Amino acid sequence: MMPTQSSPLNADGHRAERASFILDGSPLTLEILVPACHGQIHLDIAEAGWRRLEKSHQAVNRIAAGPEAAYGINTGFGHLCTKRISPDQVSMLQSNLVLSHAVGVGPPAPAEIVRLMLLLKIQALLQGVSGVSHAPIEWMRQALNADMLPVVPMQGSLGASGDLAPLAHLVLPMLGHGRVRLDGVELNAADASFGLEIKPVTLGPKEGLALVNGLQFMTANAVAIAVRARNLVKIADIVAAMSLEGLAGSIRPFDPRLQQLRPHQGAIEVAGNVRRLMRASEIVESHRHCNRVQDPYSLRCVPQVHGAVRDSLRHACEVVETEINAVTDNPIIFDDGDVVSGGLFHGEPLAIVLDYLAIALSELASISERRTFLLLSGAGGLPPLLTPNPGVNSGLMVPQYTAAALVSENKGLATPASVDSIPTSLGQEDHVSMGARAAVKCMTILENTETVLAIEQLCAAQALDFRVPLRAGLGPRAAYEQIRKSISHAPSDRIYGDDIRMSLQLLRKLDVLRCVEGIVGELL
Repeated sequence: MMPTQSSPLNADGHRAERASFILDGSPLTLEILVPACHGQIHLDIAEAGWRRLEKSHQAVNRIAAGPEAAYGINTGFGHLCTKRISPDQVSMLQSNLVLSHAVGVGPPAPAEIVRLMLLLKIQALLQGVSGVSHAPIEWMRQALNADMLPVVPMQGSLGASGDLAPLAHLVLPMLGHGRVRLDGVELNAADASFGLEIKPVTLGPKEGLALVNGLQFMTANAVAIAVRARNLVKIADIVAAMSLEGLAGSIRPFDPRLQQLRPHQGAIEVAGNVRRLMRASEIVESHRHCNRVQDPYSLRCVPQVHGAVRDSLRHACEVVETEINAVTDNPIIFDDGDVVSGGLFHGEPLAIVLDYLAIALSELASISERRTFLLLSGAGGLPPLLTPNPGVNSGLMVPQYTAAALVSENKGLATPASVDSIPTSLGQEDHVSMGARAAVKCMTILENTETVLAIEQLCAAQALDFRVPLRAGLGPRAAYEQIRKSISHAPSDRIYGDDIRMSLQLLRKLDVLRCVEGIVGELL
């Protein structure tokens, strides 16, 4: 269901936007989840969602009390799947599962990832095939609405059977254990829950298994990456157009007739964006009849490289939207009471596309750094290092070092995680996806790529200063003017690290993107 916006008071008394959702188990999209990536969430659950739970929950209770073995309901887990559990130990079995699987290490996941994990876990359970009761879902809803966020370490998941360790930490506070963050302070979960009057839950049959089985850590990261990357590919086109103007490059490689000869959708979109951005360019007109035949690849091949990134992102978004609404639990309880064990928890579909997207985003950074290098090289009549007095001034030489360092880091991180597998559970879980590692690496690459593009944006704005009085096209001109509101021209050396941080802030807040789209219309 589409979110609405409410405006609660935050801790300092100012009005803060909060995304509101009403879930009933019906499909979500990335577009619907965009507000959930940017702040606190208020969640309600429709009556239809609660009704979906009841049949499978009743079926689980019958199975737990019956003579037939059903994995995770009246048996142990993993290698211990042949060990029968008596009815009086079922609750202990489920609690012990959560306690024993909370073995994550490393830094805690960011708040936006934990919020998404809670939201997506509720969405999965509301499909009504996991056998859980009202209580665990209501606890997660209350925690989310109070913004009481479990501390979830980012390392320890193999991506099959799902994200066991991160999800165990996510629901550990439900049992009165673990730690949470509330109003920016880390607390014992029991103390925070008591203060908010959120009561701990006693788990029933299969509930612990349903809570820790799943791919919500991987999926939450994938959602956040996809939402940011969809804006980043537009920003990359704007920044490339600024560099093209700054370097007095040719618009001819963006001719639609060329793109139709190799009609990849991404390349067609990028070329179309750049043509729109460059409309009314005095710089392009000034060198229309020059004798330069071809630009370097980092300018001439923007449609092919940026377009390939877009096509990979498009495929990744399709997979992520499938995962948002998927059941990744085991076993599954169908409406007729049939219990079926399978491998829905295996993270391979997400792991592979996250690796694929990591490679694509690395390429977006790689070609951006090459354009930054060109801007500093003196090409197109620009002063070397984009400073009028090189020697005394280093100009923008060293920001390119930072971009090069991040591009090199991306190359190492882009090595696929999904090709690795280490057997666990004494061989029962003999092939795993390593998708959580793929997700964390992809997020780091995304953030590195944002910074590399912010450095190019900074350098391209400086280059456009040297094209005055000629004016850039409508898009680069609007971008330049927005940047210059926060970052002035650099006539001599200064702390360029501050400029990089401001350029990155403009990029991440989408200030430049919104300004440009306000002039040229929404980019593809």
